[in-house]
Amino acid sequence: MSLFLLNFENLLKISNFILSKMKALESYNLNEEEEKKLILREYRSLLRALKLKLKKGDKRLVRRAFEIAAEAHKDMRRKSGEPYILHPLAVAKIVVEEISLGVTSVICALLHDTVEDTEVTLDEIEMEFGTLTARIVEGLTKISSVVETRNTTQQAENFKKILLTLADDPRVILIKIADRLHNMRTLDSMSREKQLKIASETSYLYAPLAHRLGLYEIKSELEDLTLKYTENDTYQAIIEKLDNSKRERKKYINEFIKPIKEELEKNGYEFEIYGRPKSVSSILNKMRTKNVSFEQVYDLFAIRIILKNSKDETKDCWGVFSVVTNLHKYNSERLRDWISDPKSNGYTALHVTVMGNGGKWVEVQIRTERMNEIAEKGLAAHWKYKEGKTTSESKIDEWLKQISEILKNPDSSTLDFIHDLKSDILQDEIYVYTPRGDMLMLPSGSTALDFAFAIHSELGKNCIGAKVNYKLVPLSHVLQNADQIEIITSKKQKPNEDWLKLVKSAKAKSRIKYYLREDKRVVAQEGKLALEKKLESLNIPIANNIMNDLANFYRFASPLDLHYAIAMKSFDLRDLNTLQFQNDKLVFTQAENKDFKKDFQQAIGNPEKEVSAKDYELILFGESGDKVQYKLANCCQPIPGDDVFGFVTSGEGLKIHRTNCPNAATLLSNYGHRVIKAKWAKNKEISFLSGVKINGIDDVGVINKITNVVSGELKLNMRSMSIDSKDGLFEGTIKIFVNHKEQLDNLCKKLEELDGINKVTRLDYEKQL
Repeated sequence: MSLFLLNFENLLKISNFILSKMKALESYNLNEEEEKKLILREYRSLLRALKLKLKKGDKRLVRRAFEIAAEAHKDMRRKSGEPYILHPLAVAKIVVEEISLGVTSVICALLHDTVEDTEVTLDEIEMEFGTLTARIVEGLTKISSVVETRNTTQQAENFKKILLTLADDPRVILIKIADRLHNMRTLDSMSREKQLKIASETSYLYAPLAHRLGLYEIKSELEDLTLKYTENDTYQAIIEKLDNSKRERKKYINEFIKPIKEELEKNGYEFEIYGRPKSVSSILNKMRTKNVSFEQVYDLFAIRIILKNSKDETKDCWGVFSVVTNLHKYNSERLRDWISDPKSNGYTALHVTVMGNGGKWVEVQIRTERMNEIAEKGLAAHWKYKEGKTTSESKIDEWLKQISEILKNPDSSTLDFIHDLKSDILQDEIYVYTPRGDMLMLPSGSTALDFAFAIHSELGKNCIGAKVNYKLVPLSHVLQNADQIEIITSKKQKPNEDWLKLVKSAKAKSRIKYYLREDKRVVAQEGKLALEKKLESLNIPIANNIMNDLANFYRFASPLDLHYAIAMKSFDLRDLNTLQFQNDKLVFTQAENKDFKKDFQQAIGNPEKEVSAKDYELILFGESGDKVQYKLANCCQPIPGDDVFGFVTSGEGLKIHRTNCPNAATLLSNYGHRVIKAKWAKNKEISFLSGVKINGIDDVGVINKITNVVSGELKLNMRSMSIDSKDGLFEGTIKIFVNHKEQLDNLCKKLEELDGINKVTRLDYEKQL
């Protein structure tokens, strides 16, 4: 397959840039005087939001931060055309109103882009506002220059920098989430590739972080906005269906609430009760995980009861539970008691699903005012209610302590470090016990080996087995809630590569990798000495930067891996004979350095041209191009009509992915600079392999009905069909060749119209990097 490369790409780029600027300016038309009034109005709005948190002298500091930011950004404008200072003002307002942080965080939010984008320095900020403010602003400043290697990219290093602040001062991440939320709210004015990159970063890191830190409203909004820009058709379809059912839903909620409200008032409760729709992303997730249509998602909304002036939270919440369940039968399997056992991010509430009128299940959430504030404001609200109390550490404090331990020993590979820690952030947790009865929190799916490393690194290193609830189990035994574990050790035991497959927690993975590197380091010492001897013979100085350059050039993850390869005789030192050292730099004359630029130049068939990936828009013709070779990614199997992007791989040329590919978030988040704009050309002569999943009632003739639609009515070429039936129902997959996404959508629609067919969806492919 091949790609056609536009010869007038630079002209297109300039034209698109001018058009986007004109479009932005058309929608923004304030004059200078009106802009000043708008900025002043937003600043006063911020002060009003901050009023209750201001102490003596604080207002002066906030004003000074605003003045510095306004002066620093005075000549800058956002893509929408509006003055840039409106962005830090909006971020500061989110920090106060939606996250409930204080004056220091507002000052940092106002200054968060000054060091990165203007002439303001950290020293100047420290002189004006002190060391703490300067440290937070430094944490919010992106790393500007990182050399890409197998282990890292600039985006990955920036993610790592953010994560490293989590245990030290979570305000950095909370302000960063506020910054990302405002950027997502104003993403319309950005180019398509920027929208994809920012949205993918959001789903990859910021939304999971917001969830873990208890910012549920922000998490839901970030996920919905991500969906808007990555799968807009799906997003708009759900929004339309929610709007169409709004009146009916409102009527149902009012009828459901009325008797509950009357009973609560009779029992003397002070409360607020209302219904609210679930987020678009939550609805879509249920549609996909349960393989049902929008109409079949039963809990499109939830009823929330918030108790006021509660003196005994547990008693009052369970009292309300009794009122609700006296009126409606409840599903015991969907009862969630997060009052007795709060989530690790501090979330406490009582969730119960009851049978409402018309045979519909309805979720009811019962909270007090305190619980509700923690649910909406997360970490900041948790600390607000904790101030002045001497209670034992909460689960959120335990989680931050565990994160702190992981961050003390980050893996040398930045990408691995982020992946492991992100897995910890996303996982649900279980609670297990030591033989003494001490409780430990671990990610769901953790094994006995995870538990050993959670207790102590040396215990994990020497672990040979465990007793779970007094029964002997292997290292790989998966733990359950409330298990009690005793670790068995031997001084002869040592970690091996297979252990990485047995553990779930980031701490265990980090320590295992550390011990494996230590073993490798012993072997690599011999290779290091041999390399140093070789460099001396070539009159090349022995220095860390030289070792790093050699490792990067020869595609090793680190100098340690290069030394190890030399020691194991898998790297020939004679390959270094053509090395030269000129102007304090290594000159590689043996072969071309395969960095990203070379990867891209080779992929487009023009290794001589100085080129930037973002200058290109690639037109996908299928098989009819003549220059650029590409492959359709196996992980998502894109077809014409899909929203796609190109990705420059290292050594495998260009690969084309769908924007909603399982791997899209990872690729766009960590390797945004390797992404190429791509779109399909109109070509009806080339077929692409795709597939659908289908389920329904196993009736006589159902296979015949399906094949009549596929081959007879739509005249599609079927490659294979696989059907399994059980208990009167069937599930199957059909692989077909199509020319365009419209054909696949039409096939799904036609098949769903058949009697006995329940659901037809596009075949999802396994995530594979």
